[in-house]
Amino acid sequence: MRGQVLGVDTRTGEGLVAGDDGKRYRFTPEDWAQRGEPAIGLKVDFESEGDRALSVFPMPDAAGTRHVLAPPPPREPVTDRNKIVAALLAFFMGPLAVHRFYLGRTGSAIVMLVLSFTVVGLAVTVPWSLIDMVRYLMMSDREFAGRYPREG
Repeated sequence: MRGQVLGVDTRTGEGLVAGDDGKRYRFTPEDWAQRGEPAIGLKVDFESEGDRALSVFPMPDAAGTRHVLAPPPPREPVTDRNKIVAALLAFFMGPLAVHRFYLGRTGSAIVMLVLSFTVVGLAVTVPWSLIDMVRYLMMSDREFAGRYPREG
């Protein structure tokens, strides 16, 4: 019988095949008769026994390769913030933590702001903001967008 793999549990290797007869059949890793892993959407040929699929083989398509549904491409991270603006805010208003508020890091911004009210705290927040500025400038646009995503 022929069918298509509906799903595979990656932990156990057990899966489900939709047969051309409209029924669903379970299979285990021992039933998979080919090297490699079964994939969702893969066309297969198998023997049925009750609700079990036995001797499950992947079917080649017309070009001689297996047909597997491709996973969707990963989504590119998107941000509504600018790393140059964040770096300039860190440089000019660093101890006031404006750059951290701008990037949505409210918790650390409040800590930085409270520390800035003391001389010892300024000795901490000034280098902290300069390090932040350098980090923002050295970060790739993709990494920046992933770390500081669009709100909403």
